[in-house]
Amino acid sequence: MSDITLADLRKLTEWDTPTICNGLEVVTPERRTIGFTTTPLVALDPSLPPICGYARTATMRAVTPPQGDAKAIRAAYYTYVADGALPRIVVLQDLDPEPGFGAFWGEVNTNIHKGLGCLGCVTNGSFRDVDASAPGFQILGGKVGPSHGWVHPVDFGVPVNVGGMAVNHDDIIHADRHGAVVVPAEAVKKLPEAIALLERKEKVILDAAKSPDFDIDKLKAAMAGSAEIH
Repeated sequence: MSDITLADLRKLTEWDTPTICNGLEVVTPERRTIGFTTTPLVALDPSLPPICGYARTATMRAVTPPQGDAKAIRAAYYTYVADGALPRIVVLQDLDPEPGFGAFWGEVNTNIHKGLGCLGCVTNGSFRDVDASAPGFQILGGKVGPSHGWVHPVDFGVPVNVGGMAVNHDDIIHADRHGAVVVPAEAVKKLPEAIALLERKEKVILDAAKSPDFDIDKLKAAMAGSAEIH
């Protein structure tokens, strides 16, 4: 991971998450059925561009009060989030029987996390303060809810699973309004070339499909032409 630069991560935000998934099918075909969210998530702001950063993983609960020194645990969590390479994306697994009972994310936490170098969060839990959240901070959450209940972090820096996407500390996450995907470190620098190839192949078919005289014969010809692009 040491040779991955900030420019490499920013380059990946030129494409939406479905396109990144397409590229990963070429670069890492063994991950075609793993590493991405498979349940619907709600975007705080669907108009925001894609984000890409290093995962800061944590778990939380909101149904029951925290155990132990809640203030110390929360401070340790924030210290964890603030440490390491930039940019960062929090991947927060809600452990409650009914995920989203209490919202961890709102006006206060979006501003804190944005200030600590986070671009956003992916969670199966809920969020609130839709209009008051930090501008530009993206959340992909399980739902919107009004209260935070007894919300508190339980653990951090641990393996989590959010929406079917298994994530470890420092994994590279790409996310937008469609969902999120883990980008293996070895794939980061290979993706732009793979995506460029896919776009060239798709363009042949799309140009034909959008032409006024498009028909099944032109589709077959376009598909054959696309297959010849390498």
